[in-house]
Amino acid sequence: MTLRDIILSQDENMSETKKYGMPCFCYRKKMCCYLWIDKKTKEPYILFVEGKYLDHPKLEIGKRTRMKIFRIDPTKDIPVNTIAMLLNKALDLYKDGTIKS
Repeated sequence: MTLRDIILSQDENMSETKKYGMPCFCYRKKMCCYLWIDKKTKEPYILFVEGKYLDHPKLEIGKRTRMKIFRIDPTKDIPVNTIAMLLNKALDLYKDGTIKS
């Protein structure tokens, strides 16, 4: 299973596009998350657009105020359950009206 498949399988209203040259996943046409590669480590991560509303020890805020990232270790199995949980928490923000979609 790929990261793309994991993300798209979380909700039938998820769609994929490209923004800023990277895969962007939207919930009802509202940007939800991106897949990207860290320039220094060359490792993939998921960037949650509304990450400031998400709380998880593996999410990093860095210098961002709105977004948080979840790093994926390419030498280990993809943490499918953790990613699904984070995506569902993010989608709940749109579904419950916290983020207007």
